Amino acid sequence: MKVVLIKDFEGYGVFGEVINVKDGFARNYLIPRGIALPATEGNLKHVKSILLQKERKLRREKEKAQELAKKLEGLMVKVLRRVGERGKLFGSVTSQEIAQALQEKGFEVDRKRIMLKNPIREVGIYTVTLKLHPEVTVDIKVDVKPEE
Repeated sequence: MKVVLIKDFEGYGVFGEVINVKDGFARNYLIPRGIALPATEGNLKHVKSILLQKERKLRREKEKAQELAKKLEGLMVKVLRRVGERGKLFGSVTSQEIAQALQEKGFEVDRKRIMLKNPIREVGIYTVTLKLHPEVTVDIKVDVKPEE
């Protein structure tokens, strides 16, 4: 029996894929659990329309990320921290603090998208990568200064 998967199913395929399975497996397992639908013309059209919607959504998200990357390119944000002797920070600058500094400049970036290679523990200027989308990254400068 031919069925179209409406969920990713390990070992068999991914969403939208048409697979051929035994009749009993399809009727007793895949269809009742909402993993697949019979591969009728109507079901195939429905799944195809969902795939097109997902593709358009991903394309829009990528375009938004590219626009934000253009605005963020070359941006420098300042982070003020308490400093001990020899320019060492108490603790380190976190992605949350960088996200807050970006928000003060008017940019909404999730802290999970800020990629810190190493913790920032000293005063100075650092390059930090923002991964706005799986295919869109941008580097910004973070200027860590002592509190007055």
